[in-house]
Amino acid sequence: MTILGKFHRAVDAVVFDLIRQLRWSFLPPIMIYFAYGVATLTGIVGTFFVKDYLDLSAAYLAGLAFWAGLPWALKMPLGHLVDIIWKWKWVLVWLGAALTAASMFIMYLVIVQTDMMQAVMPISSWYITSFILAPCGLVIQDAVADAMSVEAVPKLDQTGQPIPEEDARAMHVTMQTLGRFALIGGTVVVALLNIYMFSDIEALTGADKEAIYARIYLLGLIVPLLSVSGVVLAGVQKNLHRRRLRLHGASEADIAALDRPEEETTPNPWYFIGGAGFVALTLGVGLSDIAYGQEIIFAGSMIIVALLMRQLVSVLSPAQARALIGTALILFFFRAVPRPGPGQTWFEIDILGFDQQFLSVLSLIVSVLTLVGMVVLRPMMATRSITWLVVMLTLVAGLLTLPNIGLYYGVHHWTSALTGGIVDARFIAVLDTAVESPLGQVAVIPMLAWIARNAPGHLKATFFAVMASFTNLALSASALLTKYLNQIYEVTREVRDAATGTVEVAADYSQLGWLLLTVAALTVALPILTILVVKRSPLRSND
Repeated sequence: MTILGKFHRAVDAVVFDLIRQLRWSFLPPIMIYFAYGVATLTGIVGTFFVKDYLDLSAAYLAGLAFWAGLPWALKMPLGHLVDIIWKWKWVLVWLGAALTAASMFIMYLVIVQTDMMQAVMPISSWYITSFILAPCGLVIQDAVADAMSVEAVPKLDQTGQPIPEEDARAMHVTMQTLGRFALIGGTVVVALLNIYMFSDIEALTGADKEAIYARIYLLGLIVPLLSVSGVVLAGVQKNLHRRRLRLHGASEADIAALDRPEEETTPNPWYFIGGAGFVALTLGVGLSDIAYGQEIIFAGSMIIVALLMRQLVSVLSPAQARALIGTALILFFFRAVPRPGPGQTWFEIDILGFDQQFLSVLSLIVSVLTLVGMVVLRPMMATRSITWLVVMLTLVAGLLTLPNIGLYYGVHHWTSALTGGIVDARFIAVLDTAVESPLGQVAVIPMLAWIARNAPGHLKATFFAVMASFTNLALSASALLTKYLNQIYEVTREVRDAATGTVEVAADYSQLGWLLLTVAALTVALPILTILVVKRSPLRSND
């Protein structure tokens, strides 16, 4: 085959094959995933709001991220609920939309009606309430979107004939890829909007900045609108599909069967008992102000999720169950590595001079290149094992911690002097972001495709939720490790009294270097050690 022929074959596999598998029915779940991506709209605003207006430490914010991550562990009972109330799952989307809208509107009122909100409770409490409500709404909608992504792959073609199994399997993989694509696409829109909204913001007064922050939170109300629109569109599509099938002579029994999974879902009370236990544990320990409350909740949540996972894998063959558990453990420790925490962002803002607009540019680079990377790497994801992908991603992630370490120790001063000011701190940050951005979603898509291929038809949403609950507990573990490291290596930014301008907390970034070095070592060590252990155990798999 000629070079031109190989190039044409690669382009066909990467781009045109994906286009050929597109279906109109994919759009409703894609809209919900897209709304999830757009929900990141307030991320940069929240960072600067906390930095400028709230006296919350880096360790406290890392702990708050722990609490915000816990609702995602509830995806397991939520997913099972979706399987049970398959025909009425749209109600959950409306509930999630209401919670998300409440989160956005609270912060809008905090900024435009500060005195009124402060009269009810402290501004920091309002911020925490909004911070927790958002993931609660998003996790409900995400559980439904997972189920809709399975339903979106049609069982019958336009003439009412069954779609071949091979074609259906390929469409499942395409649907999961497009779901991730839509999620990241939402962050692209957010980054572009932030760049526009934050243009020349440093020249504005404090009141003008607050007005921009308020407008962004008000724009955030489009998130619940998008997700609800996806459910409405799904209903319209379903009615049109039924009408076409009747025109082609399909029986009413076959048409009615489209609204049911392949097998009726028998409610398993253990999923809801586990969910109730999780809520009771969280509220009981959280409200008691007991020492090591987060650690107790994490350990209890892990026990509950593990017991519920045992219920689920019982429907799989022994080989499938071992493959699922081994893969889950690898992904858990891959996602459980600690992060530097907010101290690194504060350093970039205060010392390196990164403003809101530049951070938005970095976010845009991440999002755009992630979209490109997902498409380009799709053939590799289809042929390589998940273990191989995690090893590759871990080594690359370790290498990509080096630029941030170099920026802390001033490597940009040396490179800038050698290149006439071209390779400065911002150039290094952009280059690092450009290389890192496509890799974050790569390990997720093959796992979703594995679930779509192997999970029983009547438990698809539950299977998606199982993996999400377990691997998202890894994010809680990551938040705990991040908190511990921020307590060991304490980093503070300057905090001034709003009325007098007196410095209440002095900036201190002297420990940030050790923090970044420790994070880099754990980023590589935790996943690699886990893979070595799993590969030497009965849980090893070729998937």
